[in-house]
Amino acid sequence: MYYSRLQVICTPDFSEILMAEIAETGFDTFMETENGFEAFAEQNQYDKQKLQEIKEKYTPVTAVVFYIDRVEKKNWNEEWEKSYEPIIVDDTIIIRAHFHKPERKYPYEIIITPKMSFGTGHHQTTHLMLKAQLNIDHKNKLVMDAGTGTAVLAIMASKLGARKVEAFDIDSWSVENGNENAEVNQCANINIRQGKISEFTFSESFDIMLANINKNILLEEMHEYAACLKPGGKLLLSGFYEKDIPELLHEAQRYDLRKEGFDTRDEWACLLLEKIIH
Repeated sequence: MYYSRLQVICTPDFSEILMAEIAETGFDTFMETENGFEAFAEQNQYDKQKLQEIKEKYTPVTAVVFYIDRVEKKNWNEEWEKSYEPIIVDDTIIIRAHFHKPERKYPYEIIITPKMSFGTGHHQTTHLMLKAQLNIDHKNKLVMDAGTGTAVLAIMASKLGARKVEAFDIDSWSVENGNENAEVNQCANINIRQGKISEFTFSESFDIMLANINKNILLEEMHEYAACLKPGGKLLLSGFYEKDIPELLHEAQRYDLRKEGFDTRDEWACLLLEKIIH
């Protein structure tokens, strides 16, 4: 079985908006590259005309190149294993593959096999989210992980003592992969479903919500996050640049979400918000 792969060469300023628009054409898995990003879809299951319209829309305003080929699903892990190295976060968390032998013990160990999903810890945003989670009290808390990818953040929440983690992703491959990773890490309190936040109903409000997506989706779904969050609850966001923080804060303030802190790594940012108690 094959994936259609779209390789996009573009400047960092246009990477996020292009990802958001291309996601509407049928591509549902994205990976950052040195020169832009790659997007994946089930073979030929994307809107070719809409993709061409996006290219024509942005070509006059920025240098952008689209190149489509195909890759085998079965070769993904092989290629990943050749280059994957363990990740250490704050000398406290190690994220490794099952075939790695850690040199020493860390307080938290997460085993991740990402397949086609996003979230190995290598990207700056995942690193920022994990680091921030260490400073949030998860004990006996109800946690949401929106756009879970490999479920690495959900697994971290579980290991930090969360009572239950509700996770979801629009990509069926991520749901399958996330469940596998949750099982490997013995996190039985993680529930992963396919879809987006607007498609679900929840029986109770959340103490902590995690969303490492892209800026445009965060802006679009901010009201949904606020509606699902308890007063005094924490909303941890990443997937955007430091320069995007003012725009996100402006939207957050519309829904009684105030800034509690932020962190940056190589121009990428992580933002911690709290829902105001009235």
